[in-house]
Amino acid sequence: MGRAFEYRKAAKMKRWAGMAKAFTKVGREINIAIKEGGPEPDYNPRLRLAMNNAKAVNMPKANIDAAIKRATDKDTSAYEEVTFEGYGPHGVAVFIEATSDNNNRTVASIRHAFSKYGGSLGTNGSVDYMFEHKGQFIVKEENFGGDLEELELELIDFGLNKIEKEDDEINLYTAFEDFATLRDELEKRKLEIARAELIRIPTHTKKLTDAEVEDVLILIEKLEEDDDVASVFHTMDESE
Repeated sequence: MGRAFEYRKAAKMKRWAGMAKAFTKVGREINIAIKEGGPEPDYNPRLRLAMNNAKAVNMPKANIDAAIKRATDKDTSAYEEVTFEGYGPHGVAVFIEATSDNNNRTVASIRHAFSKYGGSLGTNGSVDYMFEHKGQFIVKEENFGGDLEELELELIDFGLNKIEKEDDEINLYTAFEDFATLRDELEKRKLEIARAELIRIPTHTKKLTDAEVEDVLILIEKLEEDDDVASVFHTMDESE
C-alpha cells in the first residue's frame, strides 16, 4: 500500500506540475496578445485565441480574467517573444520558442541545458531552414456537423493547406503567412476553435536508436521545464 500511495502521489504531483506549466504558457500568450492588440477580445483576435487555448488546458475563467487584468494593469513591454536554435545529442536539430522579460536569464538557462545534456546552442538561422512554419487550428468534431471534403474545398482560398481528422478532433493547417486569414474565416463561419498555435514541422527527420532517443528526450524535457520556454521543436524521427 505504501508504494501504491507514493506512486499515486508522484502521479498527482506530475499532473499539477504539467498544469502549472500549461497555465504559465497561456498566461504569457495572453500577456503578449494584450501587448500587441490591447485587452478587448472583441478587437484583438490574438487575445481571443489565447483565451481559447487557456480554456483548452482547463484554465478556470477566474484565472483567465486575472491574467488579463494583470497584463492590462502593468507595463507589458518587458515581455518579448524570442527564439533559439541549436543541436541536441546525435545531431538532432532543435528550435525553441520562448517568451521572456529577461533575455540574459533565458539565454543562460537554455545554454546551460544544451551544454549539460549533450547539445550546443547555435546562432539564429542555424537550423531554422530545417523547419516549415505552419499554423494549426483544432476544431472539436462535435462542433462541426458538415462535410470535411466540402469544407476543405471552401477553405483553400483562405490559406488552408491540409485538413485531417484525428480521434474527435479536426486539424486544419495553413502556411504561417496565412494564419490570420484562415483564423478570421473560421471565426466568420462560427467554427469554434478549441486550440490554435503556430508550429514548426521538420522538413526531414533523423532516425535514432532507442538509447539515442532517450538522450534527446532528456534535453527536450529539461528545456520544456524552463518557465520561459513556450515550445520546443526537433528533427528526431518519432515514428514507430
